[in-house]
Amino acid sequence: KVDHSLPKFDIELEKFDLIQRGLTKDNELGFGRDPNKYYDFAKSFFSMAKEKNKPFFLMANSHDPHRPFSGSDDEKSYFGDAAVNGIIPDPSKIFSPEEIIIPGFLPDLPPIRKEIAQYYSSVRRCDDTVGKLLQALKESGLDRNTLIIFISDNGMAFPFAKTNCYLNSTKTPFIAKWSGEIKQSVDTTNFISGIDFLPTILEAVGIPIPGEIDGTSFLPLLRGEKQDGRDMVYTQFHVTSAKMQYPMRAVQSKHFGYIFNPWSVDSIAFKNASMNGLTFKAMQEEAKKDKEISERVNLFKYRVVEEFYNFSNDPDALNNLIDDKSYSETIDKMRKELKNWMEKNNDPSLVDFNKYVKTSIDN
Repeated sequence: KVDHSLPKFDIELEKFDLIQRGLTKDNELGFGRDPNKYYDFAKSFFSMAKEKNKPFFLMANSHDPHRPFSGSDDEKSYFGDAAVNGIIPDPSKIFSPEEIIIPGFLPDLPPIRKEIAQYYSSVRRCDDTVGKLLQALKESGLDRNTLIIFISDNGMAFPFAKTNCYLNSTKTPFIAKWSGEIKQSVDTTNFISGIDFLPTILEAVGIPIPGEIDGTSFLPLLRGEKQDGRDMVYTQFHVTSAKMQYPMRAVQSKHFGYIFNPWSVDSIAFKNASMNGLTFKAMQEEAKKDKEISERVNLFKYRVVEEFYNFSNDPDALNNLIDDKSYSETIDKMRKELKNWMEKNNDPSLVDFNKYVKTSIDN
């Protein structure tokens, strides 16, 4: 049974925690990229928790697959001798450009194949880290009584993915394991969001969920039960880059996605970290002689106020249907959904939405 009073760890565990915080130093965790270092830490942590017979929470964040990617020139430049001398180990598999599959939202160009292969290798090293953490947990004998969750916070760090509101920006992995509690035949067509994680975990450990909390527990879904209100999800992005702001809002359903980009009104150029890699540079070079790629580069840099995509046949968001009259009813419905959500949450971009977007509810 869970002790709802949540007593603090005793002095030994508190001391252990303070000591282990030193492991966040780059050279102690292989710059966040050494699976064996994560194993050593987790093994010690689980042993201490087991010895003291205390409930525990461990969050392990890998720097993979963040840039610089495995095997890239940027990795050698950024980490110096660490990458060369084995402080940062190679992943268990190194992908070659020839064996990878290019995501549909990017063109198939040699430099892009090279960079995605490096990205896949970094993903593999993250997989290696997860494997080592699970190994440590199993060896401790605590695996059958532990809720294990693997999540990612955004899509891959490439154009039209990370730091945007496209499907490939916000559709991220969620994997959960809890022996005897989570069903194998879970319906994965339901929408869940990051704000749902906290209430889900609170319910799982038997702690009352505060009434004012954002999000809703999806524990019933994990147990194979039905749950209403999971047919769409709202996403947002708001960042300051090079002293510019790029607010984006979106609502997604199973088949469609509607995106609002108020910053594009002023014709300012979008900037993010993915533009520094091999991929965007290759797209810019190819755009000089390829009209289709030129249009993609221009869209990524300047966007349009509204975007609407049919994910059923265009999951890579290649064809903006915002002006397609055959979808006008669906578009208007999603505009209304987003506006209601923005009003409910006092969204600062609501002023721009009311200014630039007109729907039938305004008539």
